[in-house]
Amino acid sequence: MLIDTYGRVATDLRVSLTDRCNLRCTYCMPEEGLQWLAKPDLLTDDEIVRLVRIAVTHLGITEVRFTGGEPLLRPGLVGIVERVAALEPRPQMSLTTNGIGLKRTAAALKQAGLDRVNVSLDTLRPDVFKTLTRRDRHKDVIDGLAAAHDAGLTPVKINSVLMPGLNEDEAPELLAWAVEHSYELRFIEQMPLDAQHGWKRDGMITAGDILASLRTRFELTAEGSDERGSAPAERWVVDGGPHRVGVIASVTRPFCSACDRTRLTADGQVRTCLFATEETDLRAALRTEGPEGSDENIARIWKLAMWGKKAGSGLDDPTFLQPDRPMSAIGG
Repeated sequence: MLIDTYGRVATDLRVSLTDRCNLRCTYCMPEEGLQWLAKPDLLTDDEIVRLVRIAVTHLGITEVRFTGGEPLLRPGLVGIVERVAALEPRPQMSLTTNGIGLKRTAAALKQAGLDRVNVSLDTLRPDVFKTLTRRDRHKDVIDGLAAAHDAGLTPVKINSVLMPGLNEDEAPELLAWAVEHSYELRFIEQMPLDAQHGWKRDGMITAGDILASLRTRFELTAEGSDERGSAPAERWVVDGGPHRVGVIASVTRPFCSACDRTRLTADGQVRTCLFATEETDLRAALRTEGPEGSDENIARIWKLAMWGKKAGSGLDDPTFLQPDRPMSAIGG
């Protein structure tokens, strides 16, 4: 198993399939100028499946989340999902996406074995969407959400980030719309993951701000810690149920003590935390013949990496320094 010195056990694997994205969200990356990973540096489909297999059969992973960049840009995605679904034991599989390509891929992904999706959508206003993402693709995301729901990739979860001066007033509107369409909405505090290092703690929309805004229109009842478990989102029942809304307060209410995640970057590095500044290379071992490239040795390297996981992310430290790699290269 993947255990650290604080007794936390990782059972949830986040796999970044690509560093590329077809949006340029202001809180994630600059509009231009990013240096993309070279193709030889990226893990191949076979390498990804092998690492997931090692994680599932040797290390106790029970959940796999495919991320990016934008994972729908990965040409072999459907095949990867199908091969991971065939593993014994079969892990639960989900996908975090911007939703642009879901209309044409949702049915195939469901057939391949994907269980559900998380879709990023920060606004219901096309003009604000264009400002936030620097792309005019709002309708594509709305259509993608509907396609995912129709294909049975449920519960369809929506991830929303509120930004000062852009969409900070939209929380009640977003929740009403999500309830109407039977999507589960989760608000995420803006995190320092932008490559241009423009994040400022002062002025960010906090979990408290979000909840206060929602309560102007809805009655919220806390779900409780027993229901939450190791999930990052605190959840509230909306107007007595059955719908729920979540808030992931990574900055103001860190949940590191219950973290059960390990992360694999698109170029084969293990990250013990989204905000880690250190990585452990698995790709080199994967591409080495003999005992050093064996499943057992790769599992050993992975275990050692997780053993050194720090107690917290450092986000609660006012002197926190942002990671050098943008979120697109790490995986959300």
